[in-house]
Amino acid sequence: MGALGIILFALGIAVSIALHEAGHMFTARAFSMRVRRFFIGFGPTVWSTTRGHTEYGIAALPFGGFCDIAGMTAQDPVTPEEAPHAMVNKPAWQRVAVMSGGIVMNLLIGVVLIYLVAVFSGIPNPDADRTPRVGELSCTSDQIDAETLAPCTGDGPAAAAGVQPGDAVMAVDGHAIDSFVELRNYVLARPGEDIELDIVRGDTPMTVTVHLDDVARINPQTGETVRTGAIGVASAPIKDAVKQYGPAEAVPATLQFSGEMLSATVDGLIAFPGKIPGVVASIFGAERDVEGPVSVIGASRAGGELIERSLWPLFWMMLASLNFFLALFNLVPLPPLDGGHIAVILYEKVRDLFRRARGLAPGGPVNYQKLMPLTYAMAAALLLIGVFVMVADVINPVRMFS
Repeated sequence: MGALGIILFALGIAVSIALHEAGHMFTARAFSMRVRRFFIGFGPTVWSTTRGHTEYGIAALPFGGFCDIAGMTAQDPVTPEEAPHAMVNKPAWQRVAVMSGGIVMNLLIGVVLIYLVAVFSGIPNPDADRTPRVGELSCTSDQIDAETLAPCTGDGPAAAAGVQPGDAVMAVDGHAIDSFVELRNYVLARPGEDIELDIVRGDTPMTVTVHLDDVARINPQTGETVRTGAIGVASAPIKDAVKQYGPAEAVPATLQFSGEMLSATVDGLIAFPGKIPGVVASIFGAERDVEGPVSVIGASRAGGELIERSLWPLFWMMLASLNFFLALFNLVPLPPLDGGHIAVILYEKVRDLFRRARGLAPGGPVNYQKLMPLTYAMAAALLLIGVFVMVADVINPVRMFS
């Protein structure tokens, strides 16, 4: 794997984190808040310099960053000189804007990257026909090693059942499918079984029964030989799957595709907790879920694979996807994430609204000391999950290309 690609993607992650924290810093300064420290990483300081009232630095553990704003909470001591610039003394809408600054920055990075790819290379064409269609038909055979299948002759299961190139595959055993990946996964789990394919040939719908072959395949994660189903079908390439746009027409196309990526990111975040047991199991030899979470290590490795194959558009798209993930993950309304701070500020406003209705004075800033058990628990959970994912990325990494 190319070390250059790994380094470049790791650098892209570091820049994304730096810009996230810069989003907080620039917004805070716009409202005359005092920024004490701006650091990339955590732990012992590797390098730092002071400009004005702010210390800029790099810390030893490159797993994030922080922007220390004076008076972020009422429990944060401030000097008399800092008090007029303390975040806690500013209006609620300004505090929300500051805590949202990093999130907005990550969203902006993702959108800009997608726009540049749309203009200089191309992004998925929303008007392309993505119906799964049969391409090449082949025979099937056992796998000899990681790179080689045994020679074979004659018709494979699909050809023997009468499937033809160009057929549109609509469903398997009554389950609608949207891609050949779904068909492949369904077939792999059913060696030697009969399945029914609902296909459309021209304008004619039909159903064919295919008897799947039982073949040997090598698990790329464990090296073990397993028995899987095989059908002898390759997907036809999607016509006009990618479209390159001019500078003006790329704007709506970018916004539409960004919306689709954000929606997919939300789905991924919802599914995130359920994928952690699979990550832990993969450390002990289970197959790694290619759609499961990865750490900085795994993401950089994937970036290296893309650069090694000169797939620069996918490299930038993956970095855009990472920024969307950082943005939405930080919106989770739990401390110590940005969304947790925003939730506290909104709670203060709603609480004071009810207090005002009862003729009471505002309740004042929330006591963050009471939130420390939740904050520590959340931080510990994130650290533990991060360790598991990093270990899995070293022992049993996700491979984008077999």
